[in-house]
Amino acid sequence: MDIQAIATQCKDAAILMSALSTDIKDKALKNIIKALETNMDLIIDANKNDLEQARKDNLDAPLLKRLKFDQPKISEACDGIASLIKLEDPVGKTLSATELDKGLTLFKVSRPIGVIGVIFESRPDALVQIAALCLKSGNAVLLKGGSEASATNQILASVISKAGVDTGLPEGWLGLLETRSDVDQMLKLEKYVDLIIPRGSNEFVRYIMDNTVIPVLGHADGICHLYIDRLADPKMAVDLSVDSKCQYVAVCNATETILVHEALAKDILPVLKKELEAKGVKIYGCEKTGDIIDVEAATEKDWQTEYLDLIVSIKVVPSLKEAVAHINRYGSGHTDVIVTSDKKRALYFMDHTDTADAFWNCSSRFSDGFRFGLGAEVGISTNKIHARGPVGLEGLMIYQWRMIGDGHMVKDYTGEAAKPFTHKSLNKDF
Repeated sequence: MDIQAIATQCKDAAILMSALSTDIKDKALKNIIKALETNMDLIIDANKNDLEQARKDNLDAPLLKRLKFDQPKISEACDGIASLIKLEDPVGKTLSATELDKGLTLFKVSRPIGVIGVIFESRPDALVQIAALCLKSGNAVLLKGGSEASATNQILASVISKAGVDTGLPEGWLGLLETRSDVDQMLKLEKYVDLIIPRGSNEFVRYIMDNTVIPVLGHADGICHLYIDRLADPKMAVDLSVDSKCQYVAVCNATETILVHEALAKDILPVLKKELEAKGVKIYGCEKTGDIIDVEAATEKDWQTEYLDLIVSIKVVPSLKEAVAHINRYGSGHTDVIVTSDKKRALYFMDHTDTADAFWNCSSRFSDGFRFGLGAEVGISTNKIHARGPVGLEGLMIYQWRMIGDGHMVKDYTGEAAKPFTHKSLNKDF
């Protein structure tokens, strides 16, 4: 496979993608839904082959859950695309307009980034989401999924790419990379790839960052916390803990550590243990937790672990400040929750916790592009560049400065007789 040829075609396609009308893009998305539904049996058969091989290779249970792509998941992916169609086209929006002088106007207009390279884990639904988001935002995309999902990814990429081209998208708007060496080659193609989004472990993201000069939108581990404050409603706290941990464990927004204020610990921990164990959750606890309920002792490593399984660590803390300090030390900056009835304490938590998503009295599982109303997400960014948290359409946009004049020259605005700039904000579109 000639990766540079694929990237070159993708780069050429990106120029055309950036200028597509909303109508063509939405028609392409509708056709992709139709193609996924028409080819559902073929997709499921390919996925069954991947699952069978993954079991032979003893793939971990959480990854097997992510790998499965059956009829309900395909339908859910189609629903995500349908919601994306309803969203406003993010391309060509006037972000600001400024009069520099009479007849000289400066516009800041949203534009696609270009070619997005996305390397993701064993979730075929991620391929569908990413391709749809890039299409709607006018970007071309290079995709590399996990090798364990190779058969599923191949048919999905083929079906989606063809459905797009059949409705007016340029050839090569979607490219699929298949091997680790393909990724290493892509990392060297800074002339063709504008942004890389790796979805995986901290080590994996660090490897990508260390081996490319292409900008990287890092999605690190999802070490999410739920803190039960001393002013929390006990039932709400237990319910949210169970939902945050158990609703779906094999995802980055599932809670891995529960922090409990010592004032509530004796009352709430026995109830929390009962509810979690009823769901099959294994609990590791700090020394104070172990003094109240019978659990295995937590180690330093537990506070740093993204389990992606029915496992949780619990720590009793003496104060809100200590809870925040623990999160800032061990968290990955993904999603962190406080359960409290006190607004001031909730605001302190949000203001002082270094996290992309700070939630008050709701499950960590809400941290998701679809649930945020972004249509879907290309990933969740835990770093601090142009996009943070769930990255939807806006996170795949950049902007272009556009100036309109009438023969204006810089020489008239310099020297002793220089004309002044007005720099007046305008309420007008380009």
